[in-house]
Amino acid sequence: MTDIFVGRLMSSPVESVSPETPVQEAAARLLDREISSLVVTDADNALVGILTTTDFVRMTADRADAAETTVADYMTENVVTVTANDAVTEVAETMVDRGFHHLPVVDEDSGVIGMLTTTDMTAYLSYSEPRQIA
Repeated sequence: MTDIFVGRLMSSPVESVSPETPVQEAAARLLDREISSLVVTDADNALVGILTTTDFVRMTADRADAAETTVADYMTENVVTVTANDAVTEVAETMVDRGFHHLPVVDEDSGVIGMLTTTDMTAYLSYSEPRQIA
């Protein structure tokens, strides 16, 4: 793969919620948008966490009361992030090594500016790799 940058592949704008968002609202947004993660931001668009469909599996296993549960109760707080100028080859290695399917893309001044997913990378590869015809 040639050295391309995250900014070329990332999805933007990104869907975000606040930590105080009820999980029922977050789940509805995931379903409505047909996505599998939401970034959790503060009022200044700074990243404070990520909520993924895996977190909803954890909620179910914990038998959490959805009416009483907020995003803050189940979001991952120590989020690995990338920048738009990071090389996709390095980011792909991180995703594979750590088992990540979503990486928020952040900018020092603007906060969260996008999301890079395995779907974004697969879409790029399906169009960029030469196809062999038998």
